[in-house]
Amino acid sequence: MGPIQESSSASRAGELKDLLSDLPAQNLEPLWTQMSAMVPGSPNPVASAHIWKYDEALPHLQKAARLVLEEQAERRVLMLVNPSMSAPHTTDTIYAGLQIVNPGETAPAHRHIAFACRFIIDGEGFTAVEGKKMPLKRGDVVVTPTWHWHDHGNESQSPIVWLDLLNLPLFRFAPVNFAEGYSDPRYPSQPCDPCEWRHPWEPVEKALNASDLPHTIHHYLGSDGQPLSTTLGFQAERLKPGAVAESRDSCSYVYHCYEGKGRTEIETPSGSKINLEWGPRDTFAVPAWSKLKHINTSETGNAYLVACHDKPFLDLLKLRKI
Repeated sequence: MGPIQESSSASRAGELKDLLSDLPAQNLEPLWTQMSAMVPGSPNPVASAHIWKYDEALPHLQKAARLVLEEQAERRVLMLVNPSMSAPHTTDTIYAGLQIVNPGETAPAHRHIAFACRFIIDGEGFTAVEGKKMPLKRGDVVVTPTWHWHDHGNESQSPIVWLDLLNLPLFRFAPVNFAEGYSDPRYPSQPCDPCEWRHPWEPVEKALNASDLPHTIHHYLGSDGQPLSTTLGFQAERLKPGAVAESRDSCSYVYHCYEGKGRTEIETPSGSKINLEWGPRDTFAVPAWSKLKHINTSETGNAYLVACHDKPFLDLLKLRKI
């Protein structure tokens, strides 16, 4: 029986080799050789944890503001590219970039399928959405819904800098995003304050500080009580001095420090561990399904973080696990 089984086994091995060599010509591939990659034991994001220090990025942004003229760049932005990926990925699902607008400049009006929101880091300016002109101040979250005409400008005496956050990576899988430019640099608008698309910082900080808990979260919601979009959401967190907050979620985050200082310990699904030290205006990426531990390292002051995440997208498709 032994020799016969060996011969049968050798025959099957030869036929299997022939089968596998014939498949590529027919644009076929065997699932059984890639099953663990297709259905892994845990989420396996490509993005890695990484931090962009504002003090290091700002000189490059300021140089771009001097060298790249308004008419040469529809949007003067430095993209925050995840070191494990390529643009437009800051995480697997979120794009982030630092944008600067000089005094007297206008970022011309256009509209696009992609959803966008921005967090104002420094300076003052305006965003107009569908004819509603909103002031921009430090700490504001401003929303540009899909396919809404919008433009930005700076009528102050100093540059304005903000963090752009869009769902651009999703269009790598559903390539349906496109833009349309308006016939004039500005879309006709009138001042609007308050506006449903602007979320000032002051009420958010007040809500966060109303809690006695060491760590509390505020979720930004639209006028309909829902997340800011069906793909990206936004939240703010407050940690009291010495507070520690631990979590794990299948969503990914782009965090930005509004105020304070601290450390975030991250263990990714692959088991790699990294500690990110952050301070005011720093931005960092957290891959999906990472174990997070935020620590306010100050003995006296609160730490405030804001975060863009893809929870609405995962919740809508019922893919989220915590």
